[in-house]
Parts: sequence; structure tokens; C-alpha cells
Amino acid sequence: MSVEQKSFLKKLKREQFLIKLIQFGIFISFFILWELLARYRIINPFIFSSPSAIINTIGSLISQNNLFIHIATTLQEVIIAFVLGVSLGFIIAIILYLSSFLAKILDPFLTMLNSLPKVALGPILIIWLGANTTTIIVMALLINLIISIVTIYNGFLNTDPIRIKLLQTFRASKFQILTKVVIPGSYTTIISSLKLTISMSLIGVIMGEFLVSKAGIGYLIIYGTQVFNLNLVMAGIIILIVMSYLLYKIIIKIEQKLLK
Repeated sequence: MSVEQKSFLKKLKREQFLIKLIQFGIFISFFILWELLARYRIINPFIFSSPSAIINTIGSLISQNNLFIHIATTLQEVIIAFVLGVSLGFIIAIILYLSSFLAKILDPFLTMLNSLPKVALGPILIIWLGANTTTIIVMALLINLIISIVTIYNGFLNTDPIRIKLLQTFRASKFQILTKVVIPGSYTTIISSLKLTISMSLIGVIMGEFLVSKAGIGYLIIYGTQVFNLNLVMAGIIILIVMSYLLYKIIIKIEQKLLK
């Protein structure tokens, strides 16, 4: 390795370390400022809560053996919705790519379903499926599936046309083109769809838990709202932020392995 390469790598590591340090500083500064504003009554601690009150609330949930039950419930629902959303989205995107006629027929319907406020379907889902976990997962699927289909399908369509033309000159079938060029050439798009799908799955599950649930982080938030316990509400939001960050990091690890 040359001196210039070593210098470049050192500079890159310093820059990454500086970015992490600034991010951590912003994070800590935000919570310190929040705590000070609440402690000195510059903001109303009853309405806005405070980091110390949130920590006490989380500690109370742990001591009562409630927190991990709610986290496990939400996490299980998110994973099921995510796996179903990615699997169905990938299969339907392949079908649409193989049949451009079907894709043209379904295109306006996909657009309409994607723009429809899914929470409006909540009461109907409760009547059809009951107030249970199935309703929550279906609600999450309504949110993540269309996005998964559209993202993966657009990735297929944006494959390098020169590579496709090359296989066509060798009389390759559309299925062979799909498996040999289109899917391998859409890895980055598929991974991007994983990131979108996991976030949409979490949003959908929380929305479902707002409507029908007896456990889960969404249940904690809606229960805290009903009893006007803002500490519980804010604790639920902080837990959701941590969960979303950890899920995103897992997808990043999957991305690194797939790209290799």
C-alpha cells in the first residue's frame, strides 16, 4: 500500500470518527437541553415529559415485567409483516415484469391503493378479521406491500437495456433474462426496498396496534394517551425510535452481505 493510500485511509477514518462524534454530541445535547428545560419549568414537564421521567417509566415497566412483552409482541408482528411484504412484493414484481400487459392493467390500481389512507380501512378490517393480531399484520401489509412491489418493479425496468439486448441476440427467454440479468442487476434496488419495507412495516404495525391490540408498543402509546400519562407515551416513542434504528442496522448488515 502506497503512502498516498495510507494517508487517504487515515483521512477517511478520521472523517468517519468525526461524523460519529458530532452525531453523538447532537444526540446527548438534545436530551440534556430537554432535561434542563423541563427541570427549570421553561417547558411544562407534565405535557412534554423529560428524559429522567422517561427513564423512570421504562425502569418501572421493566420491574413490572411488562416492557419486554410489549417489545416482543410488536417485533413479532413487524417481522411477519416484513417477510410477507418482501416475499409477496418480489413475486408480484416478477409477475408484472414478465407480463407487461398485466402491468399496464394494474398500474392505476396500484397507484390508487398506494395513495389511499390505510387507516381508513381499519374499521372494515376489524369487522372482517376481528380485533386480533391478524388485523394488525394485514394493516401493515396494506402499507408496505404496494411500496415493495413498485420499488422492485421499477428496479427491474431500469436494468441496463444493453445487457438485455445482448441476451436477446442469443435468443434468451424473458425468464432467462430476468434470472441472469434483471434480478442480479437490481440488487441495490431490492435492498432499498428492504429498507423501505421494514420502516413501513413498523409504521403499519403501530397503526394497527392503535386500533386493536392488548399488547405492543402501540398499545402502550395509545393507553398512555387515554389515561393522560405523557411519560408513558414518550417512553413508547423513544422505544420505537430505538427499535427502528436497530432494525435499520440489521438491514444494513444484510445489505453488506448481499453486495459481497
